[in-house]
Amino acid sequence: MGHREDLLAGAKRCLYEKGYMRTTARDIVAASGTNLGSIGYHYGSKDALMQQALLESIEGWGDELSGALAEAVGNRAAPPERFEAIWTRVVDLMESHRMMWAANFEILAYLDELPEIRKVLGAAQDEGRSGLASIFLGLPEEGNEHLTGTVGALCQALLLGVVGQWMLDPDNAPTGRDLAEGMRVLMGVPSPG
Repeated sequence: MGHREDLLAGAKRCLYEKGYMRTTARDIVAASGTNLGSIGYHYGSKDALMQQALLESIEGWGDELSGALAEAVGNRAAPPERFEAIWTRVVDLMESHRMMWAANFEILAYLDELPEIRKVLGAAQDEGRSGLASIFLGLPEEGNEHLTGTVGALCQALLLGVVGQWMLDPDNAPTGRDLAEGMRVLMGVPSPG
């Protein structure tokens, strides 16, 4: 790897170990084995590098989730079964991405001080909604803007709530089955069997 990739890997490590706000440029240099000048040369600033590290971490989780779901859930599954299987897999992936989620929640408290991060995360939120709608409905992301704004927004709201509950108390956080049953009750759909 070159310095650019080393810096990004070091920034991700710091993001997970120290959090977004506590990470310094010197921390990144120590974690990456590079030098301070490399940050400015390759990314322009420590903040730009940390933004990239955060976005790539989020994208990595999304890619991992998509891959895991493609294996676990067929596009032919009925929506209620698909919903439960997807949420079960989401909850299963929480532990391996705990620090990424902790960094995301940490940043929420500082968004007023980080307008550039707000802008970047706002754009990523739109992309995330599109991806979630595609995953839950088994449809392509393109050409389904209405579903992105409705199904994607609902799934994203559920995701943030489930992550928050899981981070507070993993043993009592909702499972895929809990969420599916709750959704059935809210929608007045009888439980299977």
